[in-house]
Amino acid sequence: MNNCIFCKIANHEIPGKIIYEDDLCLAFLDLSQATDGHTLIIPKEHYDHFLDVDQDVLAHLIQVTQTVAKKLETKLNAQGFNIITNMNEVAGQTVKHFHIHIIPRYQSHEGFNPEFTDRSKDIDLDKIYNRIMN
Repeated sequence: MNNCIFCKIANHEIPGKIIYEDDLCLAFLDLSQATDGHTLIIPKEHYDHFLDVDQDVLAHLIQVTQTVAKKLETKLNAQGFNIITNMNEVAGQTVKHFHIHIIPRYQSHEGFNPEFTDRSKDIDLDKIYNRIMN
């Protein structure tokens, strides 16, 4: 993908604050820094999104995510993490190259707050379950 900014970072065509790299992937600081140390883990090979990624590569990316999170926990004294991937624009994916966000957490009110709405009173869980299973 010639115009993919993450491919360009992976190929060292443009600079990135790379904090981990191996043959399959790299980790670099996200420019947005939702919190200090916000890091992206990307495969060097281009995959559009989660469902496209080779399973062996995906397993490796999860292992690297854990390694990098441990480093951020130690070096930045992170108290927790949000590990997030978005798939497609409707879910908030802004760069069409699979990536995993590691967002370190330091306190509960630091400006980043992914919220989940409790819809349990408004939905028919059995109906959803049956649609998935049938």
